[in-house]
Amino acid sequence: DVSGGTFTISNHGVSGSLLAAPIIISQPQSAILGIGKTEKRVVVREVGGVDTIQIRPMAYVSLTIDHRVVDGHQTNTWLSRFVDVLENWPQS
Repeated sequence: DVSGGTFTISNHGVSGSLLAAPIIISQPQSAILGIGKTEKRVVVREVGGVDTIQIRPMAYVSLTIDHRVVDGHQTNTWLSRFVDVLENWPQS
């Protein structure tokens, strides 16, 4: 079911790892997104024009790409948007 894929998601956080730089092993893979362990962290967020201190679940993400296949600028744009969507996910 997964043969021929071009993008992999690696959840190394399940083993407690905060950050990793996964490598592309299988061709025709062109990118791999690594997701680290989720931890509560203190962050500063602006609410109504005022800085507030909040506790949020946070995780490091890393994106490894094959520059022969994709451009670094495109992947930086994608990764920035990915992080923005996660950070601004509607709360229920």
